[in-house]
Amino acid sequence: MTAAATPRLREILVSISLVATVACIVLGVWEFIVWKFDLPKALLPTPRQCWNAAVLERLALLRATFSTGFAAVSGLLVAVVIGYGLAVVFSQSRSLRLALFPYVILLQTVPIVAIAPLLIIWSGYTFRTVVIVTAIVCLFPIVNSVTGGLLSTKQDTNDLFRLYGAGRWKRLLHLQIPSSVNHLMLGTKTSSGLAVIGAIVAEFFVGNSTSYDGLGTLMTGWTAMVKTDALVSAVFASAILGVLMFGTVHLISTVFLRRWTQFATLSG
Repeated sequence: MTAAATPRLREILVSISLVATVACIVLGVWEFIVWKFDLPKALLPTPRQCWNAAVLERLALLRATFSTGFAAVSGLLVAVVIGYGLAVVFSQSRSLRLALFPYVILLQTVPIVAIAPLLIIWSGYTFRTVVIVTAIVCLFPIVNSVTGGLLSTKQDTNDLFRLYGAGRWKRLLHLQIPSSVNHLMLGTKTSSGLAVIGAIVAEFFVGNSTSYDGLGTLMTGWTAMVKTDALVSAVFASAILGVLMFGTVHLISTVFLRRWTQFATLSG
């Protein structure tokens, strides 16, 4: 083990210890509140009751988590492709950026629960609708981050490219796009958590009339049956899914795209 790796390992262990300590405190306070006020299981189950419900419903939870995760990843990838394309257009044309960027903001400000019923009418009670809703939720952070990254290259670097006769497209391909990768990953990290939220919100609507079995569908059904312990376990499953998606994006950024993120630091 190298000397540089030792402090890094120590930092990771300290971080894990702090997170575990906070989790134990929260679970202990939660257990105490239920015991102190003698709360009924339907109102607030204990952590042990939620764990038992998760074990009992493990197959349904695993299947639903996979369905929601697949929808969230699909919607996130669609948002990355569309968002990056829009950002490139915005970076090359100030007029288009001024004309169209407010409509991208509009997608962020309109409540997704107001859009979802319309999308169901147009697209049906299908997996496709869940992906569309997820993509809409994820789009703005990616467009905003990447547009900023494409426009944030240093002036002296731009002047150097012009000095060597590089046109707009060469500057885009060899300077702006490499320097925007770091911003893309930052926007994708933000959207990774939103993707899970968007997928579950869409499942609240889509799952009511189909055999679709995402986490949102389970939550709706267990709420109607007042299975609060199972409902809480589904909430924890969705939180874990969001953390896994964020961690995966971070891993891709720091390991597989390290060269490009370093380039962004140097050129930006």
